[in-house]
Amino acid sequence: MADKIRVGVLFGGQSGEHEVSLVSARAVLDALDKSKYDVVPIGISKAGRWIAGPEAMPALEAMADPKLLPGGPAQNSELSTQHSEANGGTGANALSVLAHSDSWLLNSESSIDVVFPVLHGPMGEDGTIQGLMELAGVPYVGCGVLAAAVGMDKAMMKAAFAAAGLPLVPWLLVRRVDWRANPELAAEQIEAQLHYPIFVKPANMGSSVGITKATGRATLLAGLAEAARYDRRIVVEQGINAREIEISVLGNDEVAASMPGEIVPSNDWYDYEAKYLGGESEIRIPAPISAEQVEQVRTLAIRAFKAIDGAGLARVDFLLDRDTSTLYLNEVNTMPGFTPISMYAKMWEASGLPYSKLVDRLIELAIERHGEKSEGRDQKSE
Repeated sequence: MADKIRVGVLFGGQSGEHEVSLVSARAVLDALDKSKYDVVPIGISKAGRWIAGPEAMPALEAMADPKLLPGGPAQNSELSTQHSEANGGTGANALSVLAHSDSWLLNSESSIDVVFPVLHGPMGEDGTIQGLMELAGVPYVGCGVLAAAVGMDKAMMKAAFAAAGLPLVPWLLVRRVDWRANPELAAEQIEAQLHYPIFVKPANMGSSVGITKATGRATLLAGLAEAARYDRRIVVEQGINAREIEISVLGNDEVAASMPGEIVPSNDWYDYEAKYLGGESEIRIPAPISAEQVEQVRTLAIRAFKAIDGAGLARVDFLLDRDTSTLYLNEVNTMPGFTPISMYAKMWEASGLPYSKLVDRLIELAIERHGEKSEGRDQKSE
């Protein structure tokens, strides 16, 4: 490895969280110490075109949806035209990048030492990019293929949590094909098992995209229709009178947990607007909970991370029932937001690990894990 570590920061992608990824990646790019790292921005457009180099971020920002990009997209019509998806862009697709020996990924003189995939949602956080990196033999930040896939799919995640004996609110799975065949019957079956309020979520999506809160039959049917726009499988959960407690975990085999935080949403619940656009949700770090509850959150978070064989990082979200003080595991986010208001980074900063050091540690963990896997492969080939 050269004196400087060559880091490819991968962002954008083809999911509904494309714009969130751009904001997260900007923060990571700014935090990387240029005296320690050679940084290569690598953007993936919504059409799946790859753009590597300094123009990647402004090109994707110019094509971003201004309603979903805090502060609006970069005002660069020249780049927008140059890289417009209508014209096919100037980038390559992933397969062509990997197939050529002079690519940024595989060339011995200019190859990437480690990839930081700041991708949220399907086609990035779900094991797809992780599998690509495994095939290319390149170290990458975050969870592996299995943990990323399970962590992205809310139904499979809950199945893994249940198998590990972790506490969950009542929930059920609805297939889009069944909802389409008879929406009213699907609603009746849900109402027979759960009571309002009910949360309706695409199984594979994050950042609250496609999630709605149903308070009656009409909003339940609307919520199912909204979730069905994003996925063929829909998770329906029992709503409770809950506080939203979150905690950050960091590590590979040895896992550390930060102090927990609490989100007090500016809206009725912590939806996309409250997370990224309004900026008015209240963040309490540390969370105002008892010492016993803090320890319970930390223990359950590490158990949840290990239940999906996590690596690198995750933000673990809990629901604390206001009426019973019961703590429920909500989900594990294997590539949480790295925006300026990101809870993941803020909780670590409050625990004594500042943002730049956090980024350093994630890169160290990626290289460490890759070395351990390579050692295992070498032993198998002997």
